[in-house]
Amino acid sequence: MRDSLLHTPDGLRDIYGSECRRRNIMARKLTSVLELYGYQDIQTPTFEFFDIFNHERGTVSSRDMYKFIDRDGSTLVLRPDITPSIARAVAKYFRDETVPMRFSYCGSTFLNSSSLQGKLKETTQIGAELVMDPDIEGDAELIALAVHMLLEAGLEQFQIDIGHIGLFRVLAEEAGLNEEEEENLRQLIESKNYFAVETFLDELAPDHKISPLFSRLPVLFGNVDVLEKAREMTDNPRALSILDYLRRLYGLVVQYGFEKYVTIDLGMLTDYDYYTGIIFRGYTYGTGDAIVKGGRYDNLIGQFGKSAASVGFAIVLDELMLALSRQDITVPTGSGAVMVLYPRNLLPQAIKIANLCRKAGTPVSMIREDGNTGVKHYLDYCRKYDIESIVHILDQTAVEEIRAADGSTVRKPFPADQEGERP
Repeated sequence: MRDSLLHTPDGLRDIYGSECRRRNIMARKLTSVLELYGYQDIQTPTFEFFDIFNHERGTVSSRDMYKFIDRDGSTLVLRPDITPSIARAVAKYFRDETVPMRFSYCGSTFLNSSSLQGKLKETTQIGAELVMDPDIEGDAELIALAVHMLLEAGLEQFQIDIGHIGLFRVLAEEAGLNEEEEENLRQLIESKNYFAVETFLDELAPDHKISPLFSRLPVLFGNVDVLEKAREMTDNPRALSILDYLRRLYGLVVQYGFEKYVTIDLGMLTDYDYYTGIIFRGYTYGTGDAIVKGGRYDNLIGQFGKSAASVGFAIVLDELMLALSRQDITVPTGSGAVMVLYPRNLLPQAIKIANLCRKAGTPVSMIREDGNTGVKHYLDYCRKYDIESIVHILDQTAVEEIRAADGSTVRKPFPADQEGERP
């Protein structure tokens, strides 16, 4: 029974030590880029009323949410997605605002899905929402921002795939598909199953008007040239307009200088029905899922009472850290932390040194020396927890500084009373 209490539920885990420190440092690095683009923090509750995320909003299905009942009988859920929470907050607090607003966030999301074997059910997302900007310039800014953040994280090999949810919807409407047919085809296209898509559409004819572009969606991905190939397969004015939009969007990404990180994927779809325009995802090797997920949602905030065309994305911190680890990309900690190691009778001297270090901005851990444990034990501890060096108090007149990296030592006199200086 006691051992069972030590385990976390399936899909959840503890994060501690150097891994936790690297995650926190990475979160700060990504947040600093958001600040460079003018995004300001917003925090919404971890759980909210069920109706904020119900199916009509276009989020995940009810069965994939963690639901519970409060004392008043209201159904609450742990948020499966942060965007609807921000949409609610915008409609409540910024109802009369007419100028575009930029919000950033960092928080956990929760998915209770049995299809996520081996995947985390609680993940940390760091994201941005550009609210009340209906123009293509906003789409380009968010894509550039996502690229900038991944570069700041240390990734060198990654790709942002861009699609448009409207293309599938236009072609499905042209073909006259019913809801069931549309959903079946959506799943086949999303899985890039070209032959199954072709067979499915062949079976629908001749009762439906099937565009040649429809069957090619799963394979139309790559550089910007796929847009020209797609144009040759349709005469639908709305489809052509979407393809033109994507070309203009690519041109704006070129202006940012990030075109090498961008590809087009006309077969990209999403389970979130609130997206209305472009959708995009970021991928790199070393992880099996997207590290960036985003798109345009022009109607979501309107469901809460404020008309506000918007676009946003989230970086999944857990997937990003996994990719960095598997690509052997180091997240510099640069803590400069010090351990003050002292015998019991020299506690006043230890406090004095710790105070001097902290006044100089240096993190300090005070450890009372165990007479039965050698210095090597403490060096191993320092390397494990990213502590740079040990200040070993020898007596009231001298200390020994030991570098954790190589064990080298330097003997120094006990520091004088000088504020703002570390020994």
